[in-house]
Amino acid sequence: MAKNTMTFTDNRNGKTYEYNIVDGTRGPSVVDISSFYKDSGMFTYDPGYTSTASCESKITFIDGENSELRYRGYDISELAGKHSFLDVSYLLMRGKLPTPEASRNFDLEIRHRSFLNEGIIRLFDALPDGAHPMATMGAATMALSAFYKDHLHLEDEEQFKMMRRRILAKMPVIAAMAYRNSIGTPLIYPDVNRYFTENFLYMLRAYPGGRMKYLGDGRNDEIKQVEIDALDAILTLHADHEQNASTTTVRNVGSTEAHPYVAIASGISALWGSAHGGANEKVMDQLKLIGDVKNVPTYIAKAKDKNDPFRLMGFGHRVYKNRDPRAETLKGLQDKLREELKLDSKLLDIAAAVEEAALSDDYFKQRGLYPNIDFYSGVILTALKIPVEMFTPIFVIGRTPGWLAQWSELKQDPKHKIARPRQLYTGN
Repeated sequence: MAKNTMTFTDNRNGKTYEYNIVDGTRGPSVVDISSFYKDSGMFTYDPGYTSTASCESKITFIDGENSELRYRGYDISELAGKHSFLDVSYLLMRGKLPTPEASRNFDLEIRHRSFLNEGIIRLFDALPDGAHPMATMGAATMALSAFYKDHLHLEDEEQFKMMRRRILAKMPVIAAMAYRNSIGTPLIYPDVNRYFTENFLYMLRAYPGGRMKYLGDGRNDEIKQVEIDALDAILTLHADHEQNASTTTVRNVGSTEAHPYVAIASGISALWGSAHGGANEKVMDQLKLIGDVKNVPTYIAKAKDKNDPFRLMGFGHRVYKNRDPRAETLKGLQDKLREELKLDSKLLDIAAAVEEAALSDDYFKQRGLYPNIDFYSGVILTALKIPVEMFTPIFVIGRTPGWLAQWSELKQDPKHKIARPRQLYTGN
């Protein structure tokens, strides 16, 4: 009878090492090599952890070959646009979708926990004008650990729940205030009569006294339901994405027994990078660089030229080898927004021309270079009149429930250890 194991042979001396194969419920099996160093005196070498499973998880599943993304077993197409972001947050953190009553209670609690301690708000004044909102968000989130010191030692499930709900509620407030502080606009406090996503748009746009305008152009405009729905779906699509760079950072910092808000602040720092959460900012920068629909063929040709350093931003994905399943949902939202809001934007026209050119070109299709979530989210956020520097903070708001779920799973895993990767030393 075949054994569920894998055997490694050191061809230098003929020694063999046998390890168990562990099967998950979905996706590739893993080889448990946790004792490999003890057995052989060697480390494994895997730059970027492309073939290494760092943990066991029940939260999110990705099949990049088949364009599949699932939260707690639910396909992303069953959630985005069909369940509210708060309900999806509940699903990630609690393992199940809420009942109608639980959903109402969760929403109500999030509304009332959204207010920041005035000490946090005074912290914004200490930061220079023009500071990027991500820098302010990281500082403010780190500072929360000083205001909620009791979260350093959580003893039971109810304390876990309180900690998670508190920071989930405050993150959009921190984000909106960080932006307004960066441009010298009076801060707007949360309105408990508004739903989570509407509240964020309100805090971003409103003037003192509740008067609604788009910041920057002074145009009166009430928040439309289609805008709330679109942003809510974007938050849902960003809510978790397995063991990516920022989630791994949250888990690694969490493994040191640091305060949970310190771990989340570390995730914010990791997400800021242009190779991660900042990618949708780069998409919009590139569309501005292209400048006009008539220039699209030139830039498509540059992207195909292996001797040209130009790369088309927002196409292809390290995990998804075909289409990004999140992008399919956003494509529909983009078209709906353009029609319902009667958008007439030069950047949207350029984006549509880039998309059409790439999707009809065998060069991109053969390489699996389809539009990813960053391409469409950048375009949609622009359609919602959200400043480019707020794109990554919105990613933070969306990813917070995923980080909290991952942190909680780590803490409740009896096998968890402090993260301590090894190295291949090549120095003197």
